[in-house]
Amino acid sequence: MTLRQSNNQWSGGIAAHPAPKIPSAEICWKISRLGFWDQDGIILIDYLPKGQTINAEYYSSLLVQLKDILKEKRRWKVIKWVLFLQDNAPAHRALATQKKLTYQGFQCLDHPTYSPDLAPSDCQLFPGLKKQLEGRHFSSDAEVIAAAETWLDGQASEIF
Repeated sequence: MTLRQSNNQWSGGIAAHPAPKIPSAEICWKISRLGFWDQDGIILIDYLPKGQTINAEYYSSLLVQLKDILKEKRRWKVIKWVLFLQDNAPAHRALATQKKLTYQGFQCLDHPTYSPDLAPSDCQLFPGLKKQLEGRHFSSDAEVIAAAETWLDGQASEIF
C-alpha cells in the first residue's frame, strides 16, 4: 500500500476502505483525595472538588479539620503534639503550611531529601483499593467515593 493509498483510507478518497471501528471511550473517573491516618485506621479523607488544586491555603484548612477530628476520634492519643509525616509536595513545604502545622501542635518529621516520593499508602493501601475498583462501572463521583470508603472501612488496622 502506497502512502497515497494509506492517506485515502482515512480521508475518504476513491480507494477508501471503511475506517476501523474504535470502541466508544469509557468514562474514566478521576477523583483527587487527601488522606490522613494513623496505625488505627483512617482519620480523615478529603475529596477535592473538580477543578480544585491542592495549594497551601487548601491544605492548611485541612490541617485545622484534622486537628478537630483527632480530638474526636483519637482523644486518648492527642496530648500536646502529634508526629506528622508528609511527603515533599509543594503545598506541604509552603511556609504557610509549616506555620499551620506548628500552630496546630503537629511536629513534622522530615521527609528524606533523596527519598523516592512514595508515601506508605502508595505502596500498601491504594494498590489494593485500585484493584478493588478496577473494572467496575460507576455513574457518578458519589458512587466512586462510596465504593472507596466502603473498601477502606473494611480494612484491618494492620494495613495502616
